[in-house]
Amino acid sequence: MKQILTSNKLIIKIGSSLIFDSSINKIREDWLKSLADDILLAKKRKTDVILVSSGAIAIGRNILGLDKDDLTLEQSQAAAAVGQIRLSQAYQHVLSLVGITAAQVLLTLDDSENRRRYLNSRSTLNMLISLGVVPIVNENDTVATDEIRFGDNDRLASQVAIMVGADSLILFSDVDGLFTSNPNIDQSSKLLSEITEITPEIENMAGDTNHKFAKGGMRTKLIAAKSATNAGCSVIISSGIRDSPLSQLIKGQNHSLFLAKTDPLTSRKNWISSMKVKGKIKIDSGAIVALNMGKSLLSAGVMEVLGTFSRGDPIEIIDENHNSFAKGLVNYDNSEINLIMGKRSFEAAEILGYVGRTSVIHRDNMVIQ
Repeated sequence: MKQILTSNKLIIKIGSSLIFDSSINKIREDWLKSLADDILLAKKRKTDVILVSSGAIAIGRNILGLDKDDLTLEQSQAAAAVGQIRLSQAYQHVLSLVGITAAQVLLTLDDSENRRRYLNSRSTLNMLISLGVVPIVNENDTVATDEIRFGDNDRLASQVAIMVGADSLILFSDVDGLFTSNPNIDQSSKLLSEITEITPEIENMAGDTNHKFAKGGMRTKLIAAKSATNAGCSVIISSGIRDSPLSQLIKGQNHSLFLAKTDPLTSRKNWISSMKVKGKIKIDSGAIVALNMGKSLLSAGVMEVLGTFSRGDPIEIIDENHNSFAKGLVNYDNSEINLIMGKRSFEAAEILGYVGRTSVIHRDNMVIQ
């Protein structure tokens, strides 16, 4: 499948039913080993991979002997705390067998909605994959309440894809894709192999989950797909039940492909362009030349700071004549930039007392107008 073979950043969401076999109450270790082999092949193709994995609560409830289907919030949080350790160990083990380092990253909805925490999470994930690490992302169920939770890992996977600028997202579960109707009931139901737009008619085709450990269903997958495709990330829904699920997809296994409407970087820059700025930074002519060449804005090129803003806020970049030149998300607050403007990076670290970001505004977080 071309979409997978040419992907630069690939997010793979693993459903609970793929990780944990409830019929025998065990982690599917052989399946996990086959997934690790698939990830190694992807990395050899120069594809960065991030996993978003369910399964912590299913594993934890088995260890704790919590048999009933509907757990209270407190019971779910306890099960997640116990299960997360076992889940992380399983991933660390199978990935180490193929020479890959794993990292655990726990997120809440607040991490994607608070701009500062969003940027911190984005920076951490991008640093991990730049170091060759495969992050294993899960919702931080132990601290998440109903008000600050994603509720399902389909939405979480979509937000991670948007956060890191991924071009492909695979939602693996126990279904082949999106059908025109429920194939278990309607024998005339047909699999939709390619979807260019998620219309109300498409949304009405979605059903709900039947698995007792799963929070999402096709409806949540379509919500996730809609968010991701609007942000420039194509989405694939397919069954991951068989061993080597990524290889099976490449060989042509049944799936539904939701095509992205744009590319991730263009989508991100359109998002930045639409923001209301919180302040301004005046830069010199040398910095103007550098930015036009696709460089990031460094502290040495800053001449003046106007307004009050925090790290992660959108600000306007103006030239020496106060003409608007660009917009961007800033890596320092206004008081810090006042201290380091006109200084080189190594001088900035000495002034601030810590090693901060390498740029005042990174080129990927900037739109030249």
